[in-house]
Amino acid sequence: MAKDYDLVILGGGTGGYVAAIRASQLGLKTAIVEKEKLGGTCLHKGCIPSKALLRSAEVFRQTKEASDFGVISDEPTLNFEKVQSRKSSIIETLHRGVQGLMKKGKIDVYEGYGRILGPSIFSPTAGTISVEYENGDENDMLIPKNVLISTGSHPRTLPGLEVDCKKIMTSDDILQLEALPASLIVLGGGVIGIEWASMLADFGVEVTVLEYGSRILPTEDHEIAKEMHKQLKKKGINILTNANLLADTLQTDSQVQVEADINGNTESFVADGILISIGRVPNTENIGLENTDIQKTEQGFIQTNEMYQTKESHIYAIGDVIGGMQLAHVASHEGIVAVEHIAGEKPFPIQYDNVPSCIYSHPEAASVGITEEQAKERGFDIKVGKMPFQAIGKALVYGETDGFAKIIADKQTNDILGIHLIGPHVTDMISEAGLAMVLDATPWEVGETIHPHPTLSEIFGEAALAVDGKQIHG
Repeated sequence: MAKDYDLVILGGGTGGYVAAIRASQLGLKTAIVEKEKLGGTCLHKGCIPSKALLRSAEVFRQTKEASDFGVISDEPTLNFEKVQSRKSSIIETLHRGVQGLMKKGKIDVYEGYGRILGPSIFSPTAGTISVEYENGDENDMLIPKNVLISTGSHPRTLPGLEVDCKKIMTSDDILQLEALPASLIVLGGGVIGIEWASMLADFGVEVTVLEYGSRILPTEDHEIAKEMHKQLKKKGINILTNANLLADTLQTDSQVQVEADINGNTESFVADGILISIGRVPNTENIGLENTDIQKTEQGFIQTNEMYQTKESHIYAIGDVIGGMQLAHVASHEGIVAVEHIAGEKPFPIQYDNVPSCIYSHPEAASVGITEEQAKERGFDIKVGKMPFQAIGKALVYGETDGFAKIIADKQTNDILGIHLIGPHVTDMISEAGLAMVLDATPWEVGETIHPHPTLSEIFGEAALAVDGKQIHG
């Protein structure tokens, strides 16, 4: 069966379904083709399930520390089956919500595998979508005026480490654990690896992180990464940097063993399992790109312009398949920009330096703008303000005084270049920093903003004042 659409979206993840909703609002007849479940990686294999587990880990850790607050109780025990059940319930609730949004927007959803066809009897240009079904039903042919590719990404693996989903796992597999291992090796000290290391340590797992680079969190400001390393070590996590995994050294028995060259010395590590967390690969294979003139980068990402058009001007691409920040909220906004451009609107290009990013470990970290290193590389003459959470009354009340806020500003223009936080609830507070960036604020303007007392948000005002040495409590 052939059916005409204004827009067909390949992939119903966060970027795809948000784009579909905006397209519906703009009056475009829209369809989504999704081979698994609406919500994609973020809802089913990433953001939501991992944060549900992190919340359970946080409650478990806080319960064990309750005596510090004068609350005396028996030693808590962990029911991991219930932890997983709670996670699944949250996912299912949100999944039903997304399905409801599709019905509300009168968006057609095809539960199959979408493939882009070249010029054919259906269309003189590439872009007809063939929807293939696992049950063997006849393919549907969707004939759109425009196509949006939002197929996401999958975890990168390592040669020589065969993923078996039990002892050797990716971030997809580990979400399905039926029981916690006593020990785990995390390969990779990026955001995903650090979140899992922190979570598992709070659950009582013995964790070792092996990072190939010279430090964990290589995309974060160096002082944030240094503080995170320090706090995770206090938690009992063994972190080794400059760790070069040696080939053909893996042994699987009741445990796994791996060897790594650490600064010229060979060391052996044994654990109940391994989590491979070394980045993600775009899902661009077998979706019919070869039938188009779409170009990819050397890393395999689809090339687009600032409105997310590919070389085929009626085919757009957003999210993980185009690289960049690879964050759910980025994909959503890219989808909105693309759809508004399709509809003849004049959307503003996304300013990626204004996009907040978050790390949901304990401690949390969050940032927006550029790092101190990037500011110097770009030739800025900078000034920096820092304020520790120890100086914030609510942090003492809350019982978490580790961490700090750091604001980087341009000496010449006084514009804020970057804001970096590590400490309690900073992922919930970073939006104020994001607004400051969008409004091109100066430290003086943030410092003049009256922050209520006592709140953790006071750290923004104090750090902003500290840029010019005017902080009150530091």
